[in-house]
Amino acid sequence: MDAEKENKKDVGSSEEEKRDKESYREERIEKTGQVTLDENGENQDIHLLSIIGEVEGHENLSGNAKTTKYEHVLPQLAAIEDSNRIKGVLVILNTMGGDVEAGLAIAEMLASMSKPTVSLVLGGSHSIGVPIAVSTDYSYIVKTGTMVIHPVRMNGMVIGAPQTFDYFRQIQDRITGFVCDHCRIKKKMLEQLMMETGVLTKDVGTILVGEEAVKYGIIDEVGGITHAIKKLHQMIDSGNADN
Repeated sequence: MDAEKENKKDVGSSEEEKRDKESYREERIEKTGQVTLDENGENQDIHLLSIIGEVEGHENLSGNAKTTKYEHVLPQLAAIEDSNRIKGVLVILNTMGGDVEAGLAIAEMLASMSKPTVSLVLGGSHSIGVPIAVSTDYSYIVKTGTMVIHPVRMNGMVIGAPQTFDYFRQIQDRITGFVCDHCRIKKKMLEQLMMETGVLTKDVGTILVGEEAVKYGIIDEVGGITHAIKKLHQMIDSGNADN
């Protein structure tokens, strides 16, 4: 009887732990859009990072806006790099772009990680989302996913025009340089796509859909979540074999 009671106690405790873990996962997803995928048969913990809505910079956006806060993302990536448990990072993107400095900071952080990283473009990865998408070791885009390539935009009154335009040119060079360093597209072609006038209404730039992003050498392959996770496990296995 005592053994039976102990077994029931252990089962109850186990179920309670599962409920607590699931509750924590749901809360973490709701607050940060991040979760650790740790129930796979490979025994390889993967961190899921979502870049959604607008990448928020130093100023808070409207409470009604879907945002990715870089001050949440950067410390988390540092913790992942320092973790012995987490073996890889999966980045899912559905973003309209946002703050250039914040987006580049996230992209640079991902590009400098020693652990395998894979990105997956879903609805879209526009503007500063492009450097983030190409910053990983391997990248995917779904067939209906879009990428908008355009130059840095300026809003409002420009004071000290020559200096301001030079500053924006430097920003543009940083973005194009980063993108070209982390994918197969050449700078001349990227700049040509940025300055296209016949695609976007009342704006310059180019929309690339699915296979087009692969054809231009920005994204590695068309695929979905199954392909991305499988690729990441393969990269983790390969790294373990090398060690």
